[in-house]
Amino acid sequence: MTLTEKILADHAIGLRRPYVKPGDIIRIKVDWTIASELAWNGMNQTYERLGRPPIHDPEKFYLAIDHTVDPVTIVNDPRTQRLIQLSKAFASEAQLKHFYDSNETILHTKFYRDLIQPGEIVLGADSHTSSHGGLGAFSIGLGGADITVAMALGESWIEVPSAIAIVFNGALPFGVGGKDVILKTLGLLKRNTVAMERSVEYIGPAVSEFSTDMRFTIANMTAELGGLNGIFAPDEVVSAWVAGRESYNTGGKYFKAAEDAEYVERFEIDLNNLSPQIAKPFSPDKTVDIEEVLGTAFDGCFIGACTTTEEELVLGGMILELALADGIKVKETTKRLVAPGDLTIERNLREAGLLDVYRNAGFRIAPPGCHLCLGIASEQAGSGEIWLSSQNRNYQNRMGEGSLAWLASAATVAASALDLTLRDPRAFLERIDRERYMRILGRSDLVRLTPDVSVTYSEPQIDVVEKTSDDESVTSKESEQPAQPEQVIEGRVQIFGDHIDTDAIIPGEFCHLSDIDEIGAKCFHYVRPEFIGRVSDGQTIVVAGEAWGSGSSREHAVWALKGAGVQLVIAKGYAFIHKRNLVNEALPYLLVTDPEFYKLVAEDDELSVDPSSGKILHVASGKTFTAESPSAIVVALTAEGGIVPAIKHYNKEVFAKLAG
Repeated sequence: MTLTEKILADHAIGLRRPYVKPGDIIRIKVDWTIASELAWNGMNQTYERLGRPPIHDPEKFYLAIDHTVDPVTIVNDPRTQRLIQLSKAFASEAQLKHFYDSNETILHTKFYRDLIQPGEIVLGADSHTSSHGGLGAFSIGLGGADITVAMALGESWIEVPSAIAIVFNGALPFGVGGKDVILKTLGLLKRNTVAMERSVEYIGPAVSEFSTDMRFTIANMTAELGGLNGIFAPDEVVSAWVAGRESYNTGGKYFKAAEDAEYVERFEIDLNNLSPQIAKPFSPDKTVDIEEVLGTAFDGCFIGACTTTEEELVLGGMILELALADGIKVKETTKRLVAPGDLTIERNLREAGLLDVYRNAGFRIAPPGCHLCLGIASEQAGSGEIWLSSQNRNYQNRMGEGSLAWLASAATVAASALDLTLRDPRAFLERIDRERYMRILGRSDLVRLTPDVSVTYSEPQIDVVEKTSDDESVTSKESEQPAQPEQVIEGRVQIFGDHIDTDAIIPGEFCHLSDIDEIGAKCFHYVRPEFIGRVSDGQTIVVAGEAWGSGSSREHAVWALKGAGVQLVIAKGYAFIHKRNLVNEALPYLLVTDPEFYKLVAEDDELSVDPSSGKILHVASGKTFTAESPSAIVVALTAEGGIVPAIKHYNKEVFAKLAG
C-alpha cells in the first residue's frame, strides 16, 4: 500500500480484507475535525438541521477565528461580529478544548505546530487542510456539512484515492525553500491535471533535508495542484519536531509506503540550482524563474497567510535588515503588510528584533489572520493594483476586486519590498548569518535537523471482520447501483470553461450569508454578472470543462448554484471537495468525458436529462449521451436528499448502511 492507503486502512471500520485499494469506498474513524469562523457559519446551519447533537470528542474539534477578522472588522463590521459570536457561542456550548479567538492564530498554523501527529486523519472545512500531510498525517479539506457530520459522529466515508509520487532530487540552495519548490512543481505539472483528486506523496533523496516548515508549505499548496491530499512520510525530521512539543508528542504512528507501492505516475524534479519562483496572475501554476521578470514594479507587498511559515518570516526579516543596511531607499506607501501566523511566532520575531526591522522597512504589522490572502476583511488590494505576495492563491479578485497578485516566497517579497521592485533574494541570502538564523528558530545544529533522533516504522493495525453473504464494508465504485426512479430535468445550457473555481462561483466576501436566496443572488458576481438574470426561470443546466469547483472548500458555492436556480451540473471533471458538497446538498451532477458532447452542446441549447440513469438528450439534434456512473454511496446519498436527511434516516449507522 501507499502511505495514504496505510493510514486509511489503519483507520478503516469493518474491513473484510487486510488492505485497501483505489476505488474502495470505506468507513473511517476520524481523529480531528477543524474549522474557521467562516466555515462554522455554514456548519452551524447543518448542525441545526441535525438537531445540535453532542459532538463526538470536544477535545478533538479545533476552531480558530482567522478568516474575516482584523482590528478594523472586529470593531466595525456587523458581519464579522456575528461570525465571531457564533463561533464563541458554540465553543462554549460544546466546551471545546481547542478554541482560538480572533487574531490568535491562523487556522492551520497552530494546529500543525502544536497538535497534529503522524498517522492521524484530519478532516477540515478548508481546502488547505492538506497542510498537515507535512507531518505524515492524512489530512484533507471537505465542505462544512462533511466536517459537521464527522465532528458529531467521529467517522466519515471516503473513496480510497489513487496516488502519484513526486520525487525530489538534488539539493536546494540556502533560503530557496518550500514555496519555491511547490511553485516549480506547479509550473511543471500544472494544477488540476495529474494530481486531480489523487493522493500526492512527496518522496526522494532531497526530502530528508526539508524542514517541517518546508513540508508544511508544499503540502499546503497541494490544494493548488488539485490533489486530494499531499503527504510526506514522517521521518527523523518530523520525529524531532514532535518530540520537542510539551504535549501531543506520543501518539503518532509512523508509516511509510511499501517498496512496491503502486503509483499511477511518478514525476522526478531536480532541485539543484533551483531559482526563486514567481507565479503570475491568475493561476499559481503560471510560474517563471525570477530571472525572467526582474525589475517588475509593484503597488504593494504582503508577507503572510497560512502558507507562510515561521522560517519564511524570519528569513524575510533578516533580508530586510540587510537591504536597509545596504541603503536601499524605502518607497513611501502604506501598502506593505506582514502578518505572522501565530502569536508565538509574533513573539519570537519581536524578541529577535525582526518586527522592528519590518516596521523600519515600511511594513504595517498585522495580528495573525488571513488578511489580504482572502481579501474579505478590511485589508484589500485595490482594483488594478499589482501586489507581490507570499500567499498561496492568486485567482482573479482574490486579494480584492480587480486586484492582481503575483506569488513568491517571503524571501523574494522581502528582497523586493523596499522600493517595490522585483529583486532576486539570493544576493541577500548568501550573506545571511546562518547561525543567528538557526538560533532565532530555536535550532542548535547547523548541519542536521535531526540530532540523536531515529524512527521505527510500523504497519497499520487492521481488524479484519469476517465476511458474510449479505454484508460488505468495502464497496468498489463499480458496484451495482440501486435502482432509482426516473426524474427528468429539462433546461437550457450555460457554458463554462475549465478550472472554474469556487472563488468565481461565490466570492469569499459573501460567505457570511446564510439565506439561500441571498447567496444565490451573488452567484458568479464578478466573473459573469449576467448569470443570475438568465437563470431566473430556474431551468438552467451548467455545462463545464475540467476541474469544475476547484479551489476553496466553501459549500457556499453549491448553495449559490441552488439559490440561483441551477438544476444540474455536467462537467468533464470535478474537484473532490466540491463534488462531495454537491452530493451532500443533493444538487445533481454528471460526469461526461465524451468530447462529442462538448463539441455539440452550445450556449442556450436545450437538454433533457435523467440524472438517475445518466441519459442526456440534446433536444435539437436528438442525439443522446450517457454520463459515467457514480459510486453506490453517492447514489444513495442523493436518493436520501443529501447528508442531513440520510443521517436523520439512519442516525449513527448512516455510513454503515450507505458505505457497505
